[in-house]
Amino acid sequence: MASSREYLDHILEQLSFDEEISYRPMMGEYIIYCKGKVIGGIYDNRFLIKPVKASKRLMPDALSELPYEGAKEMLLVDNTDDREFLCELVCSVADELPAPKKKK
Repeated sequence: MASSREYLDHILEQLSFDEEISYRPMMGEYIIYCKGKVIGGIYDNRFLIKPVKASKRLMPDALSELPYEGAKEMLLVDNTDDREFLCELVCSVADELPAPKKKK
């Protein structure tokens, strides 16, 4: 099941605190970027984020879910209506991730 554009728009609205938020469609789903780094995505109308120290600290009880078959587990963000929380979460995850590798 592909994610709806309405759900993407809702998440992007909640993340509109930062101009460095972007997305890219990928096979019916959406990859979410912050500061040029992949921090998570929208899969089957679920906002999933990478399971790094920051996301585990901010969401200690979050469910681990597979974005799609064969993928690594990610954490389900179930509190998508709290903009302040999302700001802290997304920025903390982006700050923890390494810079993207340069394409040759």
